[in-house]
Amino acid sequence: MTRPPTAAQRRVIDAADPVTGRVKGTEAQLDALVKRGLAFRHPRPPHDHFLTPAGHRIREAVAEVPEKPAVAAVADSGVFAARVGGEEEAPDTGPTRVREVHSAWQGLLELRRMTNPDGATDRPCGWERTHLVQAAALALEAAEHRPQGGDLPGYRVRATPQPEAVAVHAPDAEALRACAATLEGAGWQVGEYTEPRTRARYLLASPRRL
Repeated sequence: MTRPPTAAQRRVIDAADPVTGRVKGTEAQLDALVKRGLAFRHPRPPHDHFLTPAGHRIREAVAEVPEKPAVAAVADSGVFAARVGGEEEAPDTGPTRVREVHSAWQGLLELRRMTNPDGATDRPCGWERTHLVQAAALALEAAEHRPQGGDLPGYRVRATPQPEAVAVHAPDAEALRACAATLEGAGWQVGEYTEPRTRARYLLASPRRL
């Protein structure tokens, strides 16, 4: 049985980009992760290293957050996390945030290309299926939908009891339809439903497999 990674290697894995899985470290650390099947070296320049599915599983084993997985992804380490809506502060729409969101979305498309069996970028990959709220929120924020925050209305993405499904709420019917169109374009299956108690309309979205 493969022995567990060393403490130094574990720090490299834990510090991996949460979206792309890109890892940084010394050549010795990266080579060791490759040999253990926990990372791979991208064949194209600049030949960055990325976690394999096995590497992601090790990283996620200590990153479980049962209540709010996407919100809690905004760690003290400063890694990027999409806005899921409902944060206390108003959403940041400045140029720095716009660049961060664009970079994260491009990184996610590259992750799809590298990890989907056929290299497809038009449907979600394995990482998205294990980070449903974060992935859906990133698709929405990258398309310039505004998340709810402070006193400003906007979208909210929430986990549901259903496997591989998130609920998306919006302040009005037009915004809800716009969110649906964005998610469908990003490779999600979307249906519109009515909340039994409040009669509010919401979306139920799942990553498309084909």
